[in-house]
Amino acid sequence: MEPLLNALPWVAGGLFLVLLLAVLRRPLGWLGRLAARTGVGLGVLYVLSWAGGALGLHLGVNLTNALVLGVLGAPGFGLLVALEWMLAV
Repeated sequence: MEPLLNALPWVAGGLFLVLLLAVLRRPLGWLGRLAARTGVGLGVLYVLSWAGGALGLHLGVNLTNALVLGVLGAPGFGLLVALEWMLAV
């Protein structure tokens, strides 16, 4: 009987973890896709900062700009370019 009582917290914890993962499956997938798209946006910003001098475009390589590119895509790039143009001194 004692081994069963020693294993009971592990079994309960495992069941709780399975239930938690089942409930959070969709939000975790959404966050994973957002992180992947933000990473791609960060890569685009890096390449653009490298070649931006020739184009006359200077966008900052930061998480905010990468999130805008990751969430909005090409329209987000247009938004960032328009903001950079309007705020240029």
